[in-house]
Amino acid sequence: MAVEKSSTSMSKRRKFPWTRSLSAIALSLVLLSLGLYGVFYGVSCLSRPPRTDVQQPLFQGIVYRRIPRSTPRPLTIHVVTIDLKAPGIGVLVTPGKPTQGKETVAQTTSDFLREFNLQLAINGSFFYPFQEQWLLYYPHSGEPVNVLGQAISNGVTYSAFERGWPVLCFSQDNRAQISMASCPADTAQALAGGEIIIERGNLVVMKDNRDQKKLFPRTVVATDESGEKLWLILVDGRQRFYSEGVSIIELQNILAELGVYRALNLDGGGSTTLVVARRGEKPSEVLAASLNSPIHTRIPMRQRPVANHLGFYARPIRIKN
Repeated sequence: MAVEKSSTSMSKRRKFPWTRSLSAIALSLVLLSLGLYGVFYGVSCLSRPPRTDVQQPLFQGIVYRRIPRSTPRPLTIHVVTIDLKAPGIGVLVTPGKPTQGKETVAQTTSDFLREFNLQLAINGSFFYPFQEQWLLYYPHSGEPVNVLGQAISNGVTYSAFERGWPVLCFSQDNRAQISMASCPADTAQALAGGEIIIERGNLVVMKDNRDQKKLFPRTVVATDESGEKLWLILVDGRQRFYSEGVSIIELQNILAELGVYRALNLDGGGSTTLVVARRGEKPSEVLAASLNSPIHTRIPMRQRPVANHLGFYARPIRIKN
């Protein structure tokens, strides 16, 4: 004799396991995202500049060198030497663009170079607001931000001097000086950094700061004693086996090797970017090529939108017949 099943028993058997299914779907999406990220990361790594020692003039008065090192860990160092008195050399800091109560809007270093038809550019000052949690970040290009410290573009100050944020100032005749005080009244271009790390050729003893001991990508500007020679020094980081970054003390030692007189640490980390102009297929087309390997949102060769930049105009190298 068949036993009739209760309606309660039947309903339990027919109940769909929604919680378990949603968890499985979520896990599948996470694994898919990680897989796509892995593929994208691998492709991005292939487009990085090679770890080879290179020295070449880029423009009149501007020479570039890439220095790979294997100790104390894999490092890729980029050094640009600029003769500020060379014919055709011009300096530009990103102009302010007041938006929604903020001083300017974020853009990548490549976009800055293309917008103002520059030949060379790097990232600039520390800024806020900022956040980065894997692929979620702020600001995106075009979103409003504030610069930390003094910023002057074409003689117009759009961010006021702040004590504790030393500044790189350029006079009307391109002479550069790094100072703990506000720039002189006739300053043409200026942007601030975090701290002076070389003073009169000597390593500055830094205050105990946990971030200074971490291995970060770094961006530095440095001058000679006369202010007629400028160095841009960038060290790539957060890229295993390619370039893993340096501490501030290690960075100071690199600068000491170059013989700089005074050096200012700019915004680093995922902001560290060095780009150069390349001509496109059309005579009027300007392309931006990255000389280093920036790493925004942990993706190599991806540039972070930042508040301001330091750019240079220069003349092409003369070809001798």
